[in-house]
Amino acid sequence: MTGPRTFVSSITKPALQNSGKTSSSVDPGSGLPLVIVNPKSAGGSTQTRWSEIASDLRSHFGAYTVALTKKPGDGTEIAQRFIASGRRYIIACGGDGTINEVANGIILSGEDVTMGIVPAGTGGDLRRSLGISSTPREAARQLRDGVTREIDVGKAIFSDFEGRPVERYFLNVASFGLSASINDRVKRKGSFSWIPNETVRGKTKFALSTLQEVLDPEFKIVNVAVDDEPPGKLATLNFCICNARFFGGGMQIAPDAKIDDGLLDLVNIGDLTTLRILLNSYKLYSGSHIAMPEVKSRLVRRIEVSPANPSESIDLETDGEIPGRLPAVFEVVPKAIKLRVPAPEKP
Repeated sequence: MTGPRTFVSSITKPALQNSGKTSSSVDPGSGLPLVIVNPKSAGGSTQTRWSEIASDLRSHFGAYTVALTKKPGDGTEIAQRFIASGRRYIIACGGDGTINEVANGIILSGEDVTMGIVPAGTGGDLRRSLGISSTPREAARQLRDGVTREIDVGKAIFSDFEGRPVERYFLNVASFGLSASINDRVKRKGSFSWIPNETVRGKTKFALSTLQEVLDPEFKIVNVAVDDEPPGKLATLNFCICNARFFGGGMQIAPDAKIDDGLLDLVNIGDLTTLRILLNSYKLYSGSHIAMPEVKSRLVRRIEVSPANPSESIDLETDGEIPGRLPAVFEVVPKAIKLRVPAPEKP
């Protein structure tokens, strides 16, 4: 089987020549790591910066081969295809959505595959929890000198927008309510390409989208069943099922979450007025919102959620994408994937 040649045209030929072997010359059975790149990540700047990123990877990590995504879902399909041909080390280069797709491909394969991350998106929330650098050069060094760690993932079972059943894994956070509305607004906003720094650009998009949503917040009434407890009704502004600590471009929604404890952190932000949201929004970045009386959190293994009004449509998000709506079941899958992370600092 040859590499995904249809994806090669997404990045100019000179840039691809800087990446080592291109995907069109890949031997799928080779022992080289595969880097799956989303050229559209970070508002398209990954494509324009690919020569620089590829050079950093080659210089500070080593040899590799490349496959490029072209549309949503490609990261999962490419990962599965190359794993079926023998690839056992796959690196995702893109934002949290790309990382999620590649992780889903690895998990669904059922094979013993190690995953690496070179962040190249605007949010970068998973890398914050893992301690991975935001710069490709340092991230490449961390891949080379780091350690392999088994981490948990969350599994969400829900329906897509055509009503088809979907099973999807998330490494970071799944949520509904205000966060899903904000994410949807972020996706529809302009690229903010006039802002030179990618991190600042991503935070600006999230901040402006958040401000627009909280001016007219919509509270949801849902049925919730946690683990083996009887179900009950709950009012929520934002309902988050967290495997890791950050979401929303640096908001520390679950400050105590551990990515390898076999549990999910459930965080519910309840009845907050617009004024209290605006006055306390900064606390989301430090994690101190957990102490607010309207915020409740607990550790869980399984959560089942549905709209209290069956005719109401409530969208959900997983790792920054909006793949479907409630009702949904969320559960932890312990030690589901092997991931390269920075080595612990020596005392």
